[in-house]
This record gives sequence, C-alpha cells and structure tokens, in this order.
Amino acid sequence: MEIALSVLDKTGAVRARKQGRDALSLVFDAAYEAGDSIVVETDMPGAFLTLSLDNALPPATLYMKEGRFCLPVPQGDARTVYAPTAFAGERHRLAACAALPDSIGATRNLALNPFDHNENQALFPHASASVETRGEAAFAARNAIDGESANDNHGFWPYTSWGINSDPEATFTLTFGRPVTVGAVALVTRADFPHDAWWTAADIAFSDGTRETLPLTKTGAAQRFAFAPRTIEWLRLERLIKADDPSPFPALTQIEVWGQEA
Repeated sequence: MEIALSVLDKTGAVRARKQGRDALSLVFDAAYEAGDSIVVETDMPGAFLTLSLDNALPPATLYMKEGRFCLPVPQGDARTVYAPTAFAGERHRLAACAALPDSIGATRNLALNPFDHNENQALFPHASASVETRGEAAFAARNAIDGESANDNHGFWPYTSWGINSDPEATFTLTFGRPVTVGAVALVTRADFPHDAWWTAADIAFSDGTRETLPLTKTGAAQRFAFAPRTIEWLRLERLIKADDPSPFPALTQIEVWGQEA
C-alpha cells in the first residue's frame, strides 16, 4: 500500500510531504499557520490505517473509505477541544502505517476516532448530530468519540462533550463506513453535578432496523450494556429521556462500541 502524508497551506501548496510503502513518518519542522491542513492519502481506498497525526493525540486504527482524508489544523474555537500541546510548537511528528491484521480483526472499540471532524466523510468512524450546543466546538458530536473521558467538569479540553442544546429531540449518529458486528456499548455521560442533568433512558437504533433501550442512571462511571450481536453500518442514539432535575444540561462525554469487522 502506498501512503502519503502532507502538510498543505491555505492555498493547497505543499509545506511538507513524504510518501512511502506500508509505513512512514513525516517530521514537519515549522509552526502550523492559519489555514494549514494535514492530508493522508493512500492508493487503496477501503483500507485500514493506523494513524498518529499529532503527539498529543492517541494513535488509532481507522477505516479509510476514500483515498484522501484532510484534517484542518484547528484554530480559534476549534483549537479548544485539543490539549494545549496539540499542534503546537515548531516540530511535529506524523505517522501512518497499514494496519496489522491482528489489530483489524480483534474485538475493539469501533467508535474511537480522535481525528474526526464535522466535514469528515473519508475516515471512519464518523460522528454527527441533529444539534450541537450553540454550534461550539466544545460541544460537537466528534468529542464523544475522541477517547477523552474526563467528565466531572464541562467546557474545553479535557472536559469536552456532545451537548444537545436542551433539545429533547436531539439525536447522535455514529457511522462506521462499512459493515461491522457489534455486541456492546458503553456510555460516559457528563457528570458535572449540579451543573449537569442526566438521562434516565436512551434508545439505540441500528441500521438493520433493530433497537435497544438502555436504562441510565446518575453516575460519572461508564455505563456498559451487552446485547445480541448484529451487523450494522451505523447506529443512532435517540429518545434521550432527561431526569426530573432543575439542570437543563445533560450531555454525552464518550461512547464506546465494542465489536469486530463483519
């Protein structure tokens, strides 16, 4: 598999680039500038890559549905959902490799993607939602799959979450980009009490037409649920039932979906 890593400026001009077979690292010795983007390319769309696009973000094994993925280097409000050291300084190490068969075939959290963003349609999984609180990065859907589970506060990193803007009809969709077989989920709801409320129940609708109702409680711990395995391409959290609590602010810090490639 041919893989390329690039840093492009706001006009699309190349600031740094490296290409290799199966595995490579790119060291970019300069500060990122406004409008820069990190681009991953492969000659094998539909492949699995293990990516590490910043030292401050966890590596992840992900599905490249398309041959090109672009990550805008975060600036301004978008920057607040990442660690202060992420994308900072004048030396950056990016790495990519073809995922090993054992890492692809293992039972794992299929929801993890620390590089997801609202415009992503190439690198899966991908999170989206019917509403995000005030349109702010701190409450975007992608925060629920970034691997950050600190939930005893709210706002910027590491206390990011998916916020529903007090909308009782809010839904959260997780798209896998290919068939996967799943048998368990874990939900970490935000627990900045008394600022936060919580949900007493939530439904998960699956792309195969089935659904599960999850009973939820007031807790900062992960709430785990196993169910009969099913092969799906997406799932949706919906029918979120808020507790009878004065706070209007329930939120989802993290979702894990455990399973295997179909």
